[in-house]
Amino acid sequence: MRAAPGTPVESHCPYCALQCGMSLTPRAAALGVPEVQPRDFPTNRGGLCQKGWTSASVLGASDRITTPLVRQSLLAGADHPTDSADGLAESAGWSDQRADSADGGRRVSPLVPVSWDVALDLVAGRLAGIAAEHGPEAVAVFGGGGLTNEKAYALGKFARTVLRTPNIDYNGRFCMASAAAGMNRSFGVDRGLPFPLADLGGAQAVLLLGSNIAETMPPAVQHLAGARAAGGLVVVDPRRSATARLAEDPASAGQAGAVGRAGASGRADSAGAGAAQGVHLAPVPGTDLAVLLGLLHVVLAEGLADRAYLDERTTGFDDVARSVAAWWPERVETVSGVPAADLRRVARLLAAAAPVHGGTGAYVLTGRGVEQSTQGTATVTAAINLALALGLPGRVGSGYGAITGQGNGQGGREHGQKADQLPGYRKIDDPAARAHVAAVWGVDPDSLPGPGLPAVQLLRSLGAVGPDGVRAPGRPRALLVHGSNLVVSAPNAGSVIDRLRSLDLLVVCDFVPSETALLADVVLPVTQWAEEEGTMTSLEGRVIRRRAAVRAPGEARSELWILAELARRLGAPETLAFPTDPAVVFDELARASAGGPADYSGLSHARLDADEADGGPGLFWPVPARAAHVSDPQVPRVTSASDTSATAPHPGTPRLFLDRFGTPDGRARMIAVDHVGPSDDVRADAPFYLVTGRVLQHYQSGAQTHRVAELERLVAEPYVELHPVLGFRIGVPDGARVRLTSARGRVEATARWTDAVRPDTVFMPFHWSGVGSVNQVTTDATDPISGMPEFKVCAVDVSMVDVPAADVPAVGMPDRRGTLTKELST
Repeated sequence: MRAAPGTPVESHCPYCALQCGMSLTPRAAALGVPEVQPRDFPTNRGGLCQKGWTSASVLGASDRITTPLVRQSLLAGADHPTDSADGLAESAGWSDQRADSADGGRRVSPLVPVSWDVALDLVAGRLAGIAAEHGPEAVAVFGGGGLTNEKAYALGKFARTVLRTPNIDYNGRFCMASAAAGMNRSFGVDRGLPFPLADLGGAQAVLLLGSNIAETMPPAVQHLAGARAAGGLVVVDPRRSATARLAEDPASAGQAGAVGRAGASGRADSAGAGAAQGVHLAPVPGTDLAVLLGLLHVVLAEGLADRAYLDERTTGFDDVARSVAAWWPERVETVSGVPAADLRRVARLLAAAAPVHGGTGAYVLTGRGVEQSTQGTATVTAAINLALALGLPGRVGSGYGAITGQGNGQGGREHGQKADQLPGYRKIDDPAARAHVAAVWGVDPDSLPGPGLPAVQLLRSLGAVGPDGVRAPGRPRALLVHGSNLVVSAPNAGSVIDRLRSLDLLVVCDFVPSETALLADVVLPVTQWAEEEGTMTSLEGRVIRRRAAVRAPGEARSELWILAELARRLGAPETLAFPTDPAVVFDELARASAGGPADYSGLSHARLDADEADGGPGLFWPVPARAAHVSDPQVPRVTSASDTSATAPHPGTPRLFLDRFGTPDGRARMIAVDHVGPSDDVRADAPFYLVTGRVLQHYQSGAQTHRVAELERLVAEPYVELHPVLGFRIGVPDGARVRLTSARGRVEATARWTDAVRPDTVFMPFHWSGVGSVNQVTTDATDPISGMPEFKVCAVDVSMVDVPAADVPAVGMPDRRGTLTKELST
């Protein structure tokens, strides 16, 4: 499908969960690269960041993969000729390791172009053989938070009905798992923001922990203008990030690259620049939980809690009150470094904004900086406890929310990619959920596997040979990767690379030769965002339409088609359908989700299109097929349906919890938690904290944004921020080559002196591969409840690099540069 040249197509940005509205206009002179213009969508209000403005450039990447690729050695001796011209395989191929490595006979062989039939026959044959010899659990699937709802749903269905493996998880485990766990156990429902993002605009105070939205989703900052004007923006971050500067200095708004309607530069006007000053708290990395416990201590000690709300709408308050009694502000100061006076000031500021004290509203928001931790779920729980104590959740204009990162991080976990969930956010070990979904799929509920391993544990388990070199039965020996670049994005990346190399079969669906694709045995070219139809679910739970504007190049295909073809080759019965029309897939998804917490049964592509065409407010889940469904006794009602009739289409649920929470008794659970600290704390051989994060110009592993010339020029290489006092003390001058060493590995980058980081802390962005891949040193220790790894803090040593950068080998990892020649994109 493709729009006519000059005809705008309304769609959304391919990057973060803000899902900014944009129009794509195909141009006849530049087939495949449409013109991008922002739309006045509620989340971005006509703004785009630099990534959004340049998003179409990736469609025409010079190294776009346009035909299936297979290791030449896998074709040797078989009657499977390649489709390449003479000499192309040799000139264009790539090998990821030495010939004398463990599987050097295979992956030293180049990737060569083949037909779809050859590639899919090979994949299906290998998967069937591995499963027959070692059992269905020997095949694993790893998905991504950027897949459409339709593709995420089909991937989960394929894994559990065709492969019959429990081993499926996705990179959202790296993103939202702790927030999801915390919200589920406190509220009974997990939706990142249980209110529209625009509601933040009326707040008197916003407490923002662990999120630098001024760089990660710049157009969102305009929604903080009201809190800034009231002097109520509180940012908790060990760095003086662009977002923290908005709280410290209102005049910095135009310099933060974030506020208002961003222009072509990705920077923004100074909406709200005359605002009163807010507060920036810069705790010791890994101590955000202690800060939250201290804030709640002050709220309770000074009689600022909403006791009527607590009595009516919560349980567990007494246990929480006893637990925070030990976290008086002076003690918190000794742990976190945040002055006791600042803690009291912030607690009083939030209380003054709460409705119980006559304020116009307050929000507590968390992001990855506090969630990607071994105590991430506890930290989210503490944030929710604070919000509940102030009477915020379930009130219009106030609440708690988690800021989702990936484009479809919300929808991606709702419909079946997560190891323990079925569509509609149902638990896979719930017999009723299994029966409902199995009936939609036309399979026996008993044939569905149980819960699988969460992402980090799944990655650790890969390979016929364990990390100790001993052959280990029962481990996954084949992995299918969709929408994830594990080589760069996973923690303790060196170990992950070893696990991927130990597989009998690695199949990667991608559109550019990412670092993970370059390790694969088979690479399948897939469509990009502007080349496909589907739906996404934004950080607010708003279900939106993605629309095709241009044709995909070459032989690129949608994952829906790939999964259908593999299912047929693997012998799936005709009754087990894998439709390839996204609208038909969505209709099936809607039926599968009916009655679940994330109920989409009242939605369809046609209804979403009609709502948008009519200028409607958008549709937020749950959207049951009929309003009466919200009173289903199996699904506790989470909002009022009094404005609908039993036969009218359900209007959607912009705001959750107005009447009750999603728990059996309708009350929110307050749960006592305590601060422990990071798993990898500073010590003699690693005396400094490392924190990681994003930059404005790049996204996730950088597989897309490093291919945009405008963005690459702005930030072309990785760097390490360190305080001048630290640099002077350890002898690392500004601009020098610096090495970070942890218990897991080392990385190198250019030092940047800045007073925006604590003297005991260094910061490094995570968008690069090779020797500059910071996830070589991050820890894969995980939260015991959510399974989320502790990306955001670990202990490192910092030293000067004595050899020139050109002489420093990559740490067992392929670098993005020079990996595939341009022939593969022709």
